[in-house]
Amino acid sequence: MFNKMKYFFYPERRFVTFAPIMSNNPKSPIIDLQQQQLLLRMEYEYEKEEFKRQTETMGVARKVKRGLCWYPVSLGRSYYNSLNQLVIDITRTENKEIEHSFEFGRPVCFFHQSFEGKVKYMDFIATVSFADEERMVVVLPGAGALAELQTDGILGVQLYFDETSYRAMFEALEDTIRAKDNRLAELRDILLGTQKPGFRELYPVRFPWLNSTQETAVNKVLCTRDVSIVHGPPGTGKTTTLVEAIYETLHREPQVLVCAQSNTAVDWICEKLVDRGVPVLRIGNPTRVNDKMLSSTYERRFESHPAYPELWGIRKSIREMGSRMRRGSYSEREGMRNRMSRLRDRATELEIQINADLFDSARVIASTLVSSNHRLLNGRRFPTLFIDEAAQALEAACWIAIRKADRVILAGDHCQLPPTIKCIEASRGGLDHTLMEKVVQQKPSAVSLLKVQYRMHEAIMQFPSDWFYHGELEAAPEVRYRGILDFDTPMNWIDTSEMDFHEDFVGESFGRINKQEANLLLQELETYIGRIGKERILDERIDFGLISPYKAQVQYLRGKIKGSSFLRPFRSLITVNTVDGFQGQERDVIFISLVRANEDGQIGFLNDLRRMNVAITRARMKLVILGDASTLAKHPFYKRLMLFIKRGCVKTLTQPFFMRKA
Repeated sequence: MFNKMKYFFYPERRFVTFAPIMSNNPKSPIIDLQQQQLLLRMEYEYEKEEFKRQTETMGVARKVKRGLCWYPVSLGRSYYNSLNQLVIDITRTENKEIEHSFEFGRPVCFFHQSFEGKVKYMDFIATVSFADEERMVVVLPGAGALAELQTDGILGVQLYFDETSYRAMFEALEDTIRAKDNRLAELRDILLGTQKPGFRELYPVRFPWLNSTQETAVNKVLCTRDVSIVHGPPGTGKTTTLVEAIYETLHREPQVLVCAQSNTAVDWICEKLVDRGVPVLRIGNPTRVNDKMLSSTYERRFESHPAYPELWGIRKSIREMGSRMRRGSYSEREGMRNRMSRLRDRATELEIQINADLFDSARVIASTLVSSNHRLLNGRRFPTLFIDEAAQALEAACWIAIRKADRVILAGDHCQLPPTIKCIEASRGGLDHTLMEKVVQQKPSAVSLLKVQYRMHEAIMQFPSDWFYHGELEAAPEVRYRGILDFDTPMNWIDTSEMDFHEDFVGESFGRINKQEANLLLQELETYIGRIGKERILDERIDFGLISPYKAQVQYLRGKIKGSSFLRPFRSLITVNTVDGFQGQERDVIFISLVRANEDGQIGFLNDLRRMNVAITRARMKLVILGDASTLAKHPFYKRLMLFIKRGCVKTLTQPFFMRKA
């Protein structure tokens, strides 16, 4: 398939032709990367068509429900930010409880909807600068866009198809394929080819506050010449290890680049570094809105620079002169043009000076993988690149940042959730097969597995350890036998196969729902809360997580909890979310609703066992799983899990009396 001439179209770019591939070596890095291009192209086309379908056929109400749209919205103040961008504040006035997908860097479009329901889109694209639950700051392309927004009509905003990230990934793959006789070519052949990574001989550094596997991982990071993997299963202190590795690397190098797939992950590791006193420059706006994080952002640091007031004054003068130019005489206009030209030159000098000061004083430059393509980082190189969440990042996204580095450190867990791929054919072709996963499989000498976990009771840990991590995990003494109630079992399975429950399909985006199973879950939750006691829960802040693979089940559970008077005092301690939404989190008690109940044994994306690994390992002290054994046990994983619960130190709950058939 790949031995023919191939053409790839890059968004807003030319057609690019690659030379015919002469090698039949299936392990060739070039072949691997060109296959990634084909698969990424499939995902791009699928997502573009999906966006077009949603835009043209899906009603506004459905878009709002899916978190793709805010409607109606109200406009706040408009102003020029510290980067001389025209921005406007937007607030959604309804449906504030619905989760949304707006985040920094995402393109958006605006529309008016008539009383007849007809939607008219505006002729410009804006970019999200900041977004929380109900407020958004949007960068506008110019004053004309602001004038269009301020016309009469009920206003809405929705996500626009994101060409930027695809463009950056396509360019990175192209650069990596074409790399020759440089460091990028060497890293390509080491990461994807047969060339072995190199390591320096260094005297081991001791870290008394780390366990032995964490210490080994940090030392391997310090020793590697090319690549090192920090494989962090749930609860093993991956972030702690990574922060220590970065901190120790900075004793040897002037500056490093730290990236992750998501803004949330970047913020988390930045916060830990700031706590250690490391000067961080955060490219992009944080999702964790606090003074600590905001003070590290490029925009906040830019406007805090001593030269900024002069720059702001110059920009203001240029805007004012531009608005007056249409009214003056020819000679006056010429004079203003000359003055504006001098002011622009001075503004450019000040911007260069400020940027140089900001980047020279920062020890860590932090951004998402896509944002590492930002113009501010053009031409910059880093001795070491750290990528957190590497197992959740598309390979193409990793190459965006790798182009700027001499060494690469990948941290994550490929046994948890992979990248989200919307095109089934692209996923089957291997687009969700990440760079970290490839390196773990092909370069075991570069991998450090963290083995001591500090989250789960030993019984909860044991099954995931055996299935996913070759039985190598061990529970730290302080959590090994930790529980909530005396004589309680840490794991329960409630088998619903005799209860005549059934699943219902509610649509592609929301999947399936099993209302009877959800109701049973809430009854079991109330019973367990009653056993613990209200006062103890509130005093000790014992928290609960309710997890389901399906959005429809999650939304149903949220609605029932909102209407429950019994659960009202505990709402702040109860989190309900999908498996994907729970990655990286933990709770004292976890309830999992598996939903699937059918005669054919169809379990959908529960076949992706990494989801169950994430779900199970969120629990600290208590795990309750609800599922139809007759449906699920047809799969060897779920069959073995139920057998583990039955024969181990845990037990299976029998059918509740009130649910039994007569």
